[in-house]
Amino acid sequence: MNWNRRHLLDVRTLSADELGLILSTAKAFKAVSSRAIKKVPALRGKTVVNLFVEPSTRTRISFELAAQRLSADVINFTAEASSLKKGETLKDTLRNLEALNADFVILRHGASGAAHYLARFARCHIVNAGDGAHEHPTQGLLDLFTINERKGRIEGLNITILGDILYSRVARSNIWALLRLGARVTLCGPSTLVPKVFETLHPGIRVSWNLESALKDADVVNLLRIQHERQRASAFPSIGEYASLFGLNATRAGWIRPDALIMHPGPINRGVEIESGVADGGQSVILEQVTNGLAVRMAVLFLLNGGQSSELGL
Repeated sequence: MNWNRRHLLDVRTLSADELGLILSTAKAFKAVSSRAIKKVPALRGKTVVNLFVEPSTRTRISFELAAQRLSADVINFTAEASSLKKGETLKDTLRNLEALNADFVILRHGASGAAHYLARFARCHIVNAGDGAHEHPTQGLLDLFTINERKGRIEGLNITILGDILYSRVARSNIWALLRLGARVTLCGPSTLVPKVFETLHPGIRVSWNLESALKDADVVNLLRIQHERQRASAFPSIGEYASLFGLNATRAGWIRPDALIMHPGPINRGVEIESGVADGGQSVILEQVTNGLAVRMAVLFLLNGGQSSELGL
């Protein structure tokens, strides 16, 4: 199929075919990254602006490197050093970037729906790099890619997402991507962060507050950090209590099948959602997720620019 979208704003509205196209294109770009010369000219002459109004390490650097590997010019833009601090609106910021001939704007913003808002009037391509507690599309896609690469499929797998589901944009993007391709999703964590209402979203979603039950049949366990910056009130008494009840330590890791994958989008709070020995253990694919994020983001930029898989020469 051909890619027909101008922007990447969410995962929820992507079809199974669109997800498959992103995965296959990312696979090709991962092969490109193993070459001695890792650059391709797909975005030569294009300008990519990383407009990050929230802090980021992996996502910002990954998008920057992805654009550079595609031979684009890259501008990194942080809110703290911009006219946003002086009261300039997000729309005016975009208009000024477009006046400088920006072709892509990669937006991370604390307000849910910020990327959708800009896409209503943007002439350039908008990529959502995380908007509030709404979605984080490329994180969901790279998690999907990692699972598919390791397991060879998505359909029929049991995926447990453990942690702060209520405030997590990563959880939402993962849920929609996994369900679209036929996985079964179990959400686990404190009841204040994993309300039963999630089960009403889709018949493939199960909510469990029993950690052992949620872990024992999982093919993949994806851990999430606590989103303190988006919580208006504490959802549990203390970090120590969360770690004692839901943190993945060596004992609880023993409940997980030996062939199951352990994932985390980062940043990791070691000793809270996961112990260091588990995070760095043989079942962990956390650093693989980071590596795969580069290939996925290259694929997204390439497809939005009208690129065809046949152009990759693979």
